[in-house]
Amino acid sequence: MKRTLTIVSLLTLMIGVVWVSRPAKADDSLSTLPLDDIATGYKIAPVTLNMTGRDPFLVGWGSYLVNSVGGCNDCHTNPSYVNGGNPFMGQPKKINAAGYLGGGQKFGPFTSRNLTLDSNGMPAGMTYDMFLEAFTKGTDFGKKHPQMGPLLQVMPWPAYSSMTPRQIRAIYEYLSAIPSVTVPGLP
Repeated sequence: MKRTLTIVSLLTLMIGVVWVSRPAKADDSLSTLPLDDIATGYKIAPVTLNMTGRDPFLVGWGSYLVNSVGGCNDCHTNPSYVNGGNPFMGQPKKINAAGYLGGGQKFGPFTSRNLTLDSNGMPAGMTYDMFLEAFTKGTDFGKKHPQMGPLLQVMPWPAYSSMTPRQIRAIYEYLSAIPSVTVPGLP
């Protein structure tokens, strides 16, 4: 416990140094960032993160939102948990890191999308502006189910549309830092 606290404290300090030394942006007020959530985000990230060129505060916060608040793993990882690690069966939770957010979960006629980086380095193959629109308006850029109309049918975008653009940016930044996963049959 003491070692974990020391590691989290050192990580928070290192992130602070990186934050102060980077170019400022319009929405960069440290006083408005949830530092406890950011530290928790790093602690609960189930995969190794590529931090090259990433905003460490947004990545940590994005991890917290994806892995603690949003429950993205439950739909976008197939299977969500490894054998012996399914909390719904009373087992200690162990996320399927090898397929993490790679999609492939079936929901009737729908299949969850791969949220990891595509060959162009974009989460789910979307620019941030496209991601923001899909997340808040349900726009189905992939049009994988045209019979159902132009909107994502299973993704709970109506609930996520209440998130702030900054929170959604944090999610996008986190997704930009996770490893790419290839699931057979999915783009």
